[in-house]
Amino acid sequence: MTSARRTTRHRRMRGARKPLIGGLAATAALVGAWYAAAGAATTTADGLPVTSTAVSLPAKFPYLSAGYNNTREWTRTATAVAPNGTLRVAWPASDGIHVTPLTSAGKRSGADTVVKGAKEVGGLVAHNDGFALLTRVSDTNKWKETAAAIVRYTGGKKTWTTKLTGTSTHDTAPLLDGQLTWNGKKYGAYFVVHGAGGFADGHFGDKLTYVSAKGSKLGGGWSWGCSHNEGIALHAEASGAFTSLCFDDWRSGLFVSTGIGAPDTAPVVQREQCWAGYCGGTFAGRTGDLVKSSTGRYATAFASRGAASAKKNPDDASGRGWTVKPRTSTHQVAVAFLKNRNSGPGKAMYLTSAKGTEHVNVRIAPYGKDRLLLSWESLKNAKCASGTCTGTFTGTHLRIIDWNGKFQSADKVVNARITGDIAVQKDGTLTWAYAPVTPSYTTPLTGASPTSTKLRIARLTP
Repeated sequence: MTSARRTTRHRRMRGARKPLIGGLAATAALVGAWYAAAGAATTTADGLPVTSTAVSLPAKFPYLSAGYNNTREWTRTATAVAPNGTLRVAWPASDGIHVTPLTSAGKRSGADTVVKGAKEVGGLVAHNDGFALLTRVSDTNKWKETAAAIVRYTGGKKTWTTKLTGTSTHDTAPLLDGQLTWNGKKYGAYFVVHGAGGFADGHFGDKLTYVSAKGSKLGGGWSWGCSHNEGIALHAEASGAFTSLCFDDWRSGLFVSTGIGAPDTAPVVQREQCWAGYCGGTFAGRTGDLVKSSTGRYATAFASRGAASAKKNPDDASGRGWTVKPRTSTHQVAVAFLKNRNSGPGKAMYLTSAKGTEHVNVRIAPYGKDRLLLSWESLKNAKCASGTCTGTFTGTHLRIIDWNGKFQSADKVVNARITGDIAVQKDGTLTWAYAPVTPSYTTPLTGASPTSTKLRIARLTP
């Protein structure tokens, strides 16, 4: 476990990144340049046929969030598959988090379960009899902020809620940027925390907590890891520590934090300038993921500006701070391969190189037995300031690579968006939910999010 940062010079500032609940208070307002589109029922891309079906929603879904510098970001949805093949989709509304049940074919199979008072989709696990949701709930603390919690529903009824932050641990969770995983016996919840007393008072870090099937906290994990964490990835393992990654703005880059939080010895995946959103998006909701191969290797993808230089910050008396000069002003698509759960790859591979094009919403998922699906959105004529970019949206891209990073397909632009967690079904079909709208990234988002009363459930079968 690492200690809190001794200086507040680069304190994680979330003032520009508005908590989701702020947008929910006025979901009826339509602002900005994002607009509804009909959405094709089938998008064929030469061997990458994405089919989709429409699902009507009983409440308005605010499909945008304001990120750093009010950059436009998709509001996270999470799609998860249960052992019996049925699906669940979690999405936020003004009355709480809705969890929509779907058949294995992606069609609605019943009424939504509404987790009232919940503020954010931080991760979802589908079970045959219900689901578990990582979210935020009301709490009493010095910052008047929410607490992280796992909420378990069985048969449509709440069976338990376990708060993961609180007064006794001196922490809160004003936002999660989190991930929830399940190995069949226990949950792993990895999320951002805000110190509320104790050694980390006022600082932002991260926390990994294990919870039993009945909601009891278990040993392992840590109370304070990456400081300050700008992005999280977590993969459940049958035994031992769950594999984890974090974007750390103090050490400045993407690191392997499996089992150790993120002390100075955490293996480096890629050095990045990571202050306040410069990393290009947060795991797991807005960029990247962590995929495991049959041989025990791992792959992750992310939006990267690279490192023209990286050195320790001489002004940081702790000796832990790093200063990274980015190689490009725009973010490119990067992929890295880890040989095991504890090791960094040494060097990331870059799959795009257009310096005037910004790449956002970078994602990776398993595609069949030995390939990977990469997806990203591109913005041409990008204008960048303070680590964030605006530009003209030119499409959602799909591309297949192998486990050596070699392209296995052409770059295909499709109508479907990938705006949240992807479920991998038993036959390898990838399923996810998205709002049927066409984006514009030309201006920041100010005011409330526009809303949709429909989701499309996309499917891609290898």
